[in-house]
Amino acid sequence: MAWNSHSIVSRDDALPRLSNYRGILLALGLFSALLNTLYLTGSLYMLQVYDRVIPSRSIPTLVALSILAATLYFGQGVLDFLRNRVMARIARCFDERLSPHAFDLIVRLQLTEKGGRLGLQPMRDLDQVRQFLASGGPLSFFDLPWMPFYLVICFLFHPMIGLAATAGAVFLICLAICTEAFTRRPIRAVATQGAIRNNLAEASRRNAQVITAMGMTSRLTAAWESINRKHLDAHDQAGDIASGLGGLSKVTRMALQSGVLGIGAYLVIHGEASAGVIIAGSILSARALAPAEQVIAHWKGFSAARQSWARLRELLSALPRQPEALPLRKPASSLSVEGLSLVPPGGTRPVVVDVSFTLNSGSGLGIIGPSASGKSSLARGLVGVWAPRRGTVRLDGAALEQYSPELLGQSIGYLPQDIELFEGTIGENIARFDPKADPEAIISAAEKAGVHDMIVRLPQGYDTRIGEDGISLSGGQRQRIALARALYGDPFLVVLDEPNSNLDIDGEKALVKAIATVRARGGVVVMITHRPSAVAGIDQVLVLANGQAKAFGPKDQIMRPMARASVPVPAKMAIAGAT
Repeated sequence: MAWNSHSIVSRDDALPRLSNYRGILLALGLFSALLNTLYLTGSLYMLQVYDRVIPSRSIPTLVALSILAATLYFGQGVLDFLRNRVMARIARCFDERLSPHAFDLIVRLQLTEKGGRLGLQPMRDLDQVRQFLASGGPLSFFDLPWMPFYLVICFLFHPMIGLAATAGAVFLICLAICTEAFTRRPIRAVATQGAIRNNLAEASRRNAQVITAMGMTSRLTAAWESINRKHLDAHDQAGDIASGLGGLSKVTRMALQSGVLGIGAYLVIHGEASAGVIIAGSILSARALAPAEQVIAHWKGFSAARQSWARLRELLSALPRQPEALPLRKPASSLSVEGLSLVPPGGTRPVVVDVSFTLNSGSGLGIIGPSASGKSSLARGLVGVWAPRRGTVRLDGAALEQYSPELLGQSIGYLPQDIELFEGTIGENIARFDPKADPEAIISAAEKAGVHDMIVRLPQGYDTRIGEDGISLSGGQRQRIALARALYGDPFLVVLDEPNSNLDIDGEKALVKAIATVRARGGVVVMITHRPSAVAGIDQVLVLANGQAKAFGPKDQIMRPMARASVPVPAKMAIAGAT
């Protein structure tokens, strides 16, 4: 896509606006107008039967009225079907418009302070809004403005019938206000406790092996029961309030309908109304209150959807899409780290402090240091997973944020310490799920990682499905497939965090060869390791301790003092720092 000055994305661009659906909403309004007019069919039919057909005993009139009423009822059914169908399509369109942004939020939230707490909440919020839009709830709001229309007709029948219907309408409006006031807090609690419950369930599912092996099932089950009980309590409270007030509104409508029958009978006895007014007035008064009753019945869903929509708006505004950047060339010459300081998402203390170094094309850097020295944190900063608190990471002189996410992803290969593979085939995982992946590029990446021969020995080769998180593979196989994924597409910068933790001797040889291949084609390799043997394929070493760079320089210069010492590598950091 060609870049231009109008390509910047506003923070609210992802949010659907009412103006986007103006034509559809006008159509729904027209359908609602026709439907509410046709809703008069029953009351007018009964009025004509009692006041015209029965006194005249005219069968032809009865037949004609019945055919007309059947035709109008059929039209009413068609319009009601079309209106519901249009509303369902609006819900689908809404979901399709926002679901990519909700998924993007789920991914990006994991890198922020709120990520661990919110989990899949954006997707659940979107589902809540879509389900409400697809229900009959929004349509009841389209019918609500027609209440005065019915009340006016009730007054035309007789002022007493109109007053009774108006009193019932006022009472239902008060119930709707009470429903809003009483259900707001319980519904918010339902969402909060539901998110906590779902996060615990997801964490337990992902760590099922550890939970089972270490006998944690009963304790986590107790924690689940406690959280689930709070969730159910909030759900029951919201449901009790909504159903109680909904039941009261239903009883009110039924009582009013019977009351209008009594008022009609009184008026007929005193000669102030015809017999047809008794039935027609009863039907019409019930129809006048039906929209308010439907609104109350759907208020719980409406309130939940409104809260979900508010959360989505807040998250989309807090994490807007990045503006479209001027396309840069793929990096090919240098990696520069300038005074980089990193703070974990949600943390306050820097874990990497003022680290600076520069690597040119063809360089290989080994980052070593004791545990909790900031090595993996630095790796996350180099690939742009963590935003710098201070300082800059540059590729060919341009900061990472100046690159488009697509180009940056193509230019970086990353093998994290905690390997994550996805449900799909081995080939799809290596190709990073690129739908236009070149099979030759997939095979080439596997060969560079030394995993091609292992893959082709599988029953379905590259089409073998690995299961969620690669559960059907051994730790070493997952690590080498993840290495092939990092090498796919010949990225300029390859960052490997403990890439040999699950490798055997053959795997380590393949790793060294892969590093040499990246360097030979002019790429830059950054590798984090605890094993001195793994630095055989690199030429530079960075020593970290307490998040600070203690030494940086040629491998021989940094590693020679360690080789002469007889203490383990982690204890040698002070020796290296003195060089």
